[in-house]
Amino acid sequence: MRNTSLWDDGRGNLKVTSTRRCLLIGNTHWHWAEFVGQKWKFSHTSPDSKRLASLDNPLKAWAAVGPLPEESNLDPSLRVALKHIPLRKSPPWLGIDRALGAWGALRRAKQIDNAFAGLLLADAGTVLSLTKVNEEGAFAGGQLVPGLRLQLSAMSLGAKDLDDPGLGPSPQEAFPSRTADAMRKGAIQSLIGTLVVAQREAKLPLWLCGGDAPVLAEPLRDLDVDVNHFPHLALEGLVDVEGLINRDLDH
Repeated sequence: MRNTSLWDDGRGNLKVTSTRRCLLIGNTHWHWAEFVGQKWKFSHTSPDSKRLASLDNPLKAWAAVGPLPEESNLDPSLRVALKHIPLRKSPPWLGIDRALGAWGALRRAKQIDNAFAGLLLADAGTVLSLTKVNEEGAFAGGQLVPGLRLQLSAMSLGAKDLDDPGLGPSPQEAFPSRTADAMRKGAIQSLIGTLVVAQREAKLPLWLCGGDAPVLAEPLRDLDVDVNHFPHLALEGLVDVEGLINRDLDH
């Protein structure tokens, strides 16, 4: 079985482990890609230095937008930088997660539609980042908006009588009576409004990824927004780049 190895769990049972693994260190979560059973699987965890230190095989590639662990076995030579991502006209200040997500979306959009005319990527994470990719496959600007979690915490920090309600499902009522539900509803509506206006101005298909994407996808479709929901675009972009780097090394 290519790209996997077998190990004994101590009870005579053989288990399959991945020998290809990538990691994207985010602001609040770590995002893992592991090649198991001839396909990539994706998972998201809290920062976990112990897991990183106990990997059965070293990472093939990693990238970071969040803080690095103080002690780790991260190999700096395997760190993916902006220069490794074939997204044209990427400015030097562009976040690596935005570049990876845009590259992942671009590759998949071209596979779906040969007449590619550009896209607008929305990564609904700690910050809702909008990244426009034009018909030439080049970075064409974007927007940054506080994400759902940041909006809720900002309200609780900035207003005396508002407590952070935490994340939860979007209330069904348009105008909830409970304060916690009203905060969630308003924050979600603000993100949806941002995306509706941005997509209308861009006149491009909206590609959606990130942890809060499931909360936004269905309401956007209800408003007839052209949405392509791919939950793991940044990780898929990292996997794509890892494949390009290793192919170049092989040659």
